[in-house]
Amino acid sequence: MKGMREAAFIQTHVEKWRKFETLVNGQQSADPDLLANLFVEVSDDLAFAQTHFPNSKNTAYLNELAARVHQQIYRNRRERSNRLVQFWKTELPLLMAEARRPLLYSFLIFFLACVIGALSAANDATFARLILGDAYINMTLDNIEQGDPMGVYKQAGQTDMFFGITFNNIRVSFYAFAMGLLLSFGTGYMLFQNGVMLGAFQYFFYQKGLLLTSFLTIWIHGTLEISAIVIAGAAGLVMGNSILFPGTYPRGVSFRKGARKGVKIVVGLVPIFIVAGFLESFVTRLTDMPWPVKVAIIGGSASFILWYFVVYPYQLQKKHE
Repeated sequence: MKGMREAAFIQTHVEKWRKFETLVNGQQSADPDLLANLFVEVSDDLAFAQTHFPNSKNTAYLNELAARVHQQIYRNRRERSNRLVQFWKTELPLLMAEARRPLLYSFLIFFLACVIGALSAANDATFARLILGDAYINMTLDNIEQGDPMGVYKQAGQTDMFFGITFNNIRVSFYAFAMGLLLSFGTGYMLFQNGVMLGAFQYFFYQKGLLLTSFLTIWIHGTLEISAIVIAGAAGLVMGNSILFPGTYPRGVSFRKGARKGVKIVVGLVPIFIVAGFLESFVTRLTDMPWPVKVAIIGGSASFILWYFVVYPYQLQKKHE
């Protein structure tokens, strides 16, 4: 039984070991970041092999391979000036390519919750108040009566609003990611909760005959903001699934790999939230902007999200393969 398990382990990872050995021996030019990432993966494989097959020749092989390159990476590797550029250009998109299924699941959970929120508001007149709160509903009704239904975005100072909203959005995204520690169910709950709120919110304006008005105002910033929350949910699912489905790795090793990937994805969302906070604080309040300008901002934001987090990662992964 142990021999069968070792054979399956070798079959799963042998191609990666061969590629790593080729790079280490200088038979093929290697990007330092690629070499470092492979080294981390081989080290994880070595930890697994030492735990389950301590006397195996394969364990000795992995130990020798890891030791051979350890000094090469950590003694000679220089931190390149374009490290951040490489993160945005290559590392984060490749992580998103790996996380495309969690991203799909995150989107489906959020979208289903939006539908449930809208249907609930349609069938229960008190549901919107229950979800959004009496204070917000009453304030919005007053704004509608005064002819400025989106007046809520004009009440606070622009700078204070920017810092408050940006911090809150980043906090929500990290919270959605951290809830992945509850075996992905915590992240699913966060996505569902926010989706229900959005569905009830939009249906409230639909009831008042202001769906288009609200859409062309709220989604100026909401396109980036909501998309980033869904992507943060995907990061939480990546971490949670690494606990639930460790594969051939020990659960602890799998969790560390999943958590590392998830943290990088969430950190990569910080600029998105900063831009969303800027739009909400300085642009959304300009409710008299021509509708073509609003459509251009919304369309541009949506196009960027789809390209950078879906299309480009797929293309880059195919190129690397």
